[in-house]
Amino acid sequence: MAVAAVLARPSLEDRLLRTTELLERRGYALPPDRLASVCLGGPLPPEAVPGVVAASRRLAFAEGLVVTTGSSARPDSIRRRQASHALAGALFLGEARHFAERLARLCPFVLSVSVAGSLASGGFAPADDIDLNLVVEDGRRHLAYVALNLLALLSARRYRGKPVDTHTTRPLAPRVMTANLILERSQCFPLARQDEDMAYELLVAKPLLGGALLREVVAANPRLLEHFPQLEGRIGATADVVSRLPDWLFPAWLDRPAHGVGATAWRFMQWTRRHRPDALARVAYVRACMRPYTLFDA
Repeated sequence: MAVAAVLARPSLEDRLLRTTELLERRGYALPPDRLASVCLGGPLPPEAVPGVVAASRRLAFAEGLVVTTGSSARPDSIRRRQASHALAGALFLGEARHFAERLARLCPFVLSVSVAGSLASGGFAPADDIDLNLVVEDGRRHLAYVALNLLALLSARRYRGKPVDTHTTRPLAPRVMTANLILERSQCFPLARQDEDMAYELLVAKPLLGGALLREVVAANPRLLEHFPQLEGRIGATADVVSRLPDWLFPAWLDRPAHGVGATAWRFMQWTRRHRPDALARVAYVRACMRPYTLFDA
């Protein structure tokens, strides 16, 4: 049994390959030291990565990044994003924190807010939007989606001069804050998905509010730690929102009309992208990653 367990244990190359493939599915790559810290199966010594990559036929270096052999990743573009993150990331992380606090004050059913996407992974460019993951009270997912987008639209007026790309341009004002994943509390205990992609989502997300709840989520879903033991103790303390509107202002029955409003708005946004196949493809990819937690049918 012990011999079988050892033989079944993935090699360092296999672990690095699977981690690199996971990153490439998300559109980026990492240098050896950062790849070592987020490696599937637990962190590696940074000095172990270069030798494994150099000896591998399935991994390679490109612009100082670890990529899969024959990868379609654009290391020059990834490097530019990582360079721009130092300035743009710091600015917009502060904006995200301010937005999260405001959202939680106005919407007491919002229990946790985390930054996801490029702002969390270290590759934020000025034209990007800020992806937010939320945990909300049961029966309030669609209400949270509508509230977030209304508040985001109001906040975006200050950023009319913000650069946009095919993914963030929209009528009236650029898209600055957007919902990436919205879960109800009961959907977290347990999570329907405890695969490596969901575990990585929690690993790299930056909690802004509700860190204690997210630690409970990790503890209640131990399979996440099988993929990334780094998750244990990774989620730090977050500030609490002291002043919130009363819960009775947002009864559960509001979620049904919010679903209709949100679905109509979402489909309108897809219609505005009808001549931008790259934007539609990105939406389809994100929705595939989020299943079974997507809010609206295509």
